[in-house]
Amino acid sequence: MCQSLRSFESIRFFIIFSVIISLFLAKTMCGQEGNEPNPEQEPVSNVSPVKVDGTVLFYITGLKSFPSGERAGVISGRIVKAAANHSIPIDSVKVVSNVDHLKIYAGKEFIMVISNEDAKEEGVDRKILATWILKQIKESMASYRYLRSGPVLVKSTLHALGAVILFSVCLVVILWLIRLLNKWLANRINAKISSLEDKTFHIIQSGQLWRAICLIFKAIKIIVIVVVSAVFLQYILSLFPFTIGFASYTLTLFMNPVISIGKGFINFLPSLAFLLIIYLITRYLLKVLKLFFTSIHQGGIILLKFEKEWALPTFKILRAVIVVFALVIAYPYIPGSETSAFKGISVFLGVLISLGSSSFISNIIAGYSMTYRAAFKTGDLIQVDDQIGYVEEQRLLVTRLRSRKNEEISIPNSELLNNNIINYSKRAKDLGLILHTSVGIGYETPWRLVETMLKLAAARTKGLLQEPPPFVLKLTLDTFSITYQINAYCDDASKMYFYYNLLHQNILDVFNENNVQIMTPAYEGDPETPKLVPKNEWNKPLVKEQ
Repeated sequence: MCQSLRSFESIRFFIIFSVIISLFLAKTMCGQEGNEPNPEQEPVSNVSPVKVDGTVLFYITGLKSFPSGERAGVISGRIVKAAANHSIPIDSVKVVSNVDHLKIYAGKEFIMVISNEDAKEEGVDRKILATWILKQIKESMASYRYLRSGPVLVKSTLHALGAVILFSVCLVVILWLIRLLNKWLANRINAKISSLEDKTFHIIQSGQLWRAICLIFKAIKIIVIVVVSAVFLQYILSLFPFTIGFASYTLTLFMNPVISIGKGFINFLPSLAFLLIIYLITRYLLKVLKLFFTSIHQGGIILLKFEKEWALPTFKILRAVIVVFALVIAYPYIPGSETSAFKGISVFLGVLISLGSSSFISNIIAGYSMTYRAAFKTGDLIQVDDQIGYVEEQRLLVTRLRSRKNEEISIPNSELLNNNIINYSKRAKDLGLILHTSVGIGYETPWRLVETMLKLAAARTKGLLQEPPPFVLKLTLDTFSITYQINAYCDDASKMYFYYNLLHQNILDVFNENNVQIMTPAYEGDPETPKLVPKNEWNKPLVKEQ
């Protein structure tokens, strides 16, 4: 209840402030007095109403040197001045004829001139128009004096006090009903919101959902208070002649936006139907395409010379093209698309994108290019420049690798497009990946023996294939040694470094077993003692800590 009283006090302050402002501005709405120029000047095609207390009496035309708005304000001021002067009888308002125009006086006070152009604008004879305007001026003066009489003002004040009391009661009742409804909903749907949170695995938070409902209630409460206050304020202001003109302005102030929105929505309905049709066609077309390309990706549909890895990127490209095409068709039907502001924002965004997204666009194009080049796929072991790793994820902008040390390497797609890529995994399953390592052996050791030892080391290495069989190449005949290279096949590139480790171990063992010294990487002379590890020391234990 305290909160409702605080809200009521704020609204009451707003209403009282509005009434005071309207009383202060009442005189400015009655027009200004001034001299009216010769009516026979060349007229202009503008017409304005002459108002007294917000009521339109008649319309007059304007002149080049005296626009219709200014002329109407001057005439309104003269009528109000004459009406406020009770020494001027209403019957003293008369028409004085002249050669080329008519003049209206209230006693000795000049009111206005009726010209031929005024009569032409109304489509009647000048004398008939003067008679009708004379009648309107007399009635407005009588109404002006009646509304400002003591009994009428007292009656209006009593009505205003009654309206304030009724408004206060209505406002308290409305706030009480809204609070009551809020509590009822809180008790009724809180349990359902909690169950909804459990069903959605806490994706939808009950606290957030309840805050959204409370926000909706606050918006409804504000709208109801504003509407009731506007109606009340319009009624209060219309009771007094000083503020009656402002009363119609207040109602227009609140109603014009609503009417404009309503008219705009009604006029937008055909365009809305067209946009809805475009949306539905685009949506279901994308669903059909997604189903088709998903089936290709999963292997349900097989197309000749079309890799299944291309399915999802192709769908994304087609989706972007279809969405852009739909937007181009829908653009003229979007509200405000023809305004200069909308076009200016579109141009501004286009300039920003063109200036700041060159690398962004190049990476996207490179990403799709890499997809259709089929250089690698997720899980492959590749080398780009000096970076080696397993492909973890391929996106439009970057490709992420996982190194042998479990590090994440992010490489821009444009860099991939401009560098050579070595794929160790692509042919490993079908043709086998050839692992190779080199050793330098002196000329005193027969090359047939070296070749046999290297093949034996490869045969001992688990994981290396024996079919096709390993082979040895004599790469170089150096000054002091011969460089031999053992080549062996494997079908699992992901274990390449593990196989290298085993192969190197077996090469060391085989050469030690046969007392052959490996001279790689450099040789300066034969040592006194061969650089070999005796077999009895191959499994030498570690030195125990003292």
